[in-house]
Amino acid sequence: MSGDETKLVDTSGDYAFVVRDGQPVDEPRWRSSRLVLTSKRLVLAGTDGNKSFPHSALALVDDIDGVVPEGFPAEGATAIRAGEHVLLVDAPDVEAFDREYCRAALDAEVILVKHPAIVGGVVQDTEWSKARFRFADDRVKLALPGGQTTSFAVDDVGTVETGSQGVMGAQRQVVQLEHTDEEGRSVETHFSGTEAHCRALVHLFEAVVSDRQSEEYELTDVENQVLMALYSGVSPFEMADFVGISVDEVEEIYQKLLEMDAVDEVRVRTEVSLNAHGRNLASEAMSEQ
Repeated sequence: MSGDETKLVDTSGDYAFVVRDGQPVDEPRWRSSRLVLTSKRLVLAGTDGNKSFPHSALALVDDIDGVVPEGFPAEGATAIRAGEHVLLVDAPDVEAFDREYCRAALDAEVILVKHPAIVGGVVQDTEWSKARFRFADDRVKLALPGGQTTSFAVDDVGTVETGSQGVMGAQRQVVQLEHTDEEGRSVETHFSGTEAHCRALVHLFEAVVSDRQSEEYELTDVENQVLMALYSGVSPFEMADFVGISVDEVEEIYQKLLEMDAVDEVRVRTEVSLNAHGRNLASEAMSEQ
């Protein structure tokens, strides 16, 4: 490894090519290997030699149904596209190899950041700047110009959106994340960079949001009003008057939101605060108005 290359994962596992040179492999087979993820590349070290793929040439495949032959044992494996090849990687000792891959692809990378882009729904006059990205201990850590730093928990991301914006004189893909900052405010941080950076960012954060949305919830109009009021900053103590319902009804709605893990209990009675899941639900409710 070069001096600026850091090893992040080194484990045993298996890999299998299911597409080679753009053509499906009729009878793929698993090969045992040492799996190494560094800040620069993925290395498969097997008895038939080493295979090395730079992160810029890799992309996670979210839907493997179209690339894995029927009946081939692929449960729990991570599908990765490498140019005209698609391979499956199975690392049983790594809890979430796809997340580790995203961490490796983004680790210590300099990407473009606008932070904060939005605070409490209000667009900020913030310029794009370069920042060094770190993802450790389930937190995103950004080293900004002038020695400034900021961080937030990955599990606190409420929504993930993508689009195209003018960034430093060029039209680029932008990943927009809603989360809370160190002061507990709902903010948006916007990211941009290479295609590989954006792919890894989207997969990393959409996986977090998707995990929370695995269970469907039906909310009434009044419950949605309470969610949106909390999202807009209405005090939990003022909720009954604001929405026009009794205090007991508000308490029942808070209890349902607690059971849905959409709010965090601040005090034993009356006071709650929206968490990432709740902000996501409130954002969806507001977009449907």
